[in-house]
Amino acid sequence: MSLSKREFLQVLAAASVGGMGLQRYAWADSAAADKALYDVPQFGNVSLLHMTDCHAQLKPIYFREPSVNLGIGAMKNQRPHLVGEHLLKACGIQPGTASAHAFSYLDFDAAAKRYGKVGGFAHLSTLVKRMKASRPGALLLDGGDTWQGSATSLWTNAQDMVDACKLLGVDVMTGHWEFTYGMERVQQIIEKDFGNKLDFVAQNVKTADFGDPVFKPYVIREINGVPVAIIGQAFPYTPIANPRYMVADWSFGIQDDNLQKMVDEARGKGAKVVVVLSHNGMDVDIKMASRVRGVDAILGGHTHDGMPIPTMVENAGGKTIVTNAGSNGKFLGVLDFDVKDGKVRDFKYRLMPIFANILPADTEMEALITKIRAPYESRLNEVLARTDGTLYRRGNFNGTGDQLLLDAMMAVQDAPIAFSPGFRWGTSLLAGQDITREWLMDMTATTYSYATVTEMTGATIKTVLEDVADNLFNPDPYYQQGGDMVRVGGLQYQCDPTAKAGARITEMRLKGELLEADKKYKVAGWAPVAEEARSAGNKQIWEVVEPWLKDQKVLKPRALNEPGLQNVKPNQGLA
Repeated sequence: MSLSKREFLQVLAAASVGGMGLQRYAWADSAAADKALYDVPQFGNVSLLHMTDCHAQLKPIYFREPSVNLGIGAMKNQRPHLVGEHLLKACGIQPGTASAHAFSYLDFDAAAKRYGKVGGFAHLSTLVKRMKASRPGALLLDGGDTWQGSATSLWTNAQDMVDACKLLGVDVMTGHWEFTYGMERVQQIIEKDFGNKLDFVAQNVKTADFGDPVFKPYVIREINGVPVAIIGQAFPYTPIANPRYMVADWSFGIQDDNLQKMVDEARGKGAKVVVVLSHNGMDVDIKMASRVRGVDAILGGHTHDGMPIPTMVENAGGKTIVTNAGSNGKFLGVLDFDVKDGKVRDFKYRLMPIFANILPADTEMEALITKIRAPYESRLNEVLARTDGTLYRRGNFNGTGDQLLLDAMMAVQDAPIAFSPGFRWGTSLLAGQDITREWLMDMTATTYSYATVTEMTGATIKTVLEDVADNLFNPDPYYQQGGDMVRVGGLQYQCDPTAKAGARITEMRLKGELLEADKKYKVAGWAPVAEEARSAGNKQIWEVVEPWLKDQKVLKPRALNEPGLQNVKPNQGLA
């Protein structure tokens, strides 16, 4: 990457966020950008590195952050529900800098071309090795959603990510989408691949019959003589958000009462630092931090919120640090504790973007990735079409990538209405780029991506939209499941996120006509959680979309179908 002197100074300004002392590089040339961004002085004597929600992205990617992330009730205008300039201002980040690009959607196309791709396990590995070298005994924690989200993870039954994480040096992890490979596969990996090298922890996963722990609830590791407890909190709503049959013998849930018992137990065994490795979602983590005492930090994931600074939450035992480390391999969190006389005296936290054009690739990891991908490269790289507009997914109501899927489903399956799940994973493409099979799989690769066509009454359609809206906008975080709103094609509607459950969705119209409650409508969709879907003989969603893309050849910019919003402005979660 070649930076002008002005751009390099912007990189330095961005790197100064979080206390990095970088002034000594102020007059260096662009070759020093690496050292400027990633030379983070050691602090304290206990260090934890945190990654989460990489969604099986082994190679560098583009990823656009959301322009809509609404906070409702007490969550309004609070982290993580800040977007664009509102987030930058709250976190002290200068617009136009590398950090502004990493943490916001602003000027996405231009900034992406300037700073290049982000993430990639080879580049992440370089930074992990540097941080571990400068912080003896540091642990690398993986918050989950690691084994799902790409073609190779699906085609290898997650083995590609298991091997990459072992080489990366992950010490402890928890999970969510990992469970969609099924109970047997998860346990097989933990027993045969991880062994005693990598701990999978989850205090809130029990057997459905007798309530016995399925996994270790926590581990205690000693760092520089300090016992540190890492307690796992897997995604509590796995059997609801994903197919129940995949985890039929296990129960989940938030279980903060049991979490309190685990905290007390770990403290009783001598732990001087207690950290929860969570896949709750940040709003849930903040509420949990207010209810459970004795937790020094919650390192969170699931909602893909890249938060440059931590949130401090008061509770009966003091204060708890709550962080969230973004997604798609874009970031590495570094939490340094200063522990003296058995107590945490101070801490520093940094969430560092992984710029693939600045951080060199680790040769050992790069070799593994090349080996993993070699059998699939021709399939991955096949060009299906070209896009004239930017394609992205992330956002509360719709993204141009999902709009593409909706348009394809309606056309191919001859349905006037289409639904696409509110998934937050999926990579971005810049205008003018080729749409390859790999990108299509980045948007659709799950173990249950069946394409469906269903007849629904107008009343049923309203119920579906109301249920998802309540999941997203319920004022109590413990009733939120962390995804975005179902994406809707063909149907226009109004949405009031501030209304009560069952009253948020109004004015549902198809071609200008109000939907009739008793009339049936043909609706296309994909990724059903119902068990019968796996034996219905339906095509996978990529089998529906791929021929359509090939016929299109060049895709014009997608016109987003989004609801009209009521009673939300002003809101700093809205661009």
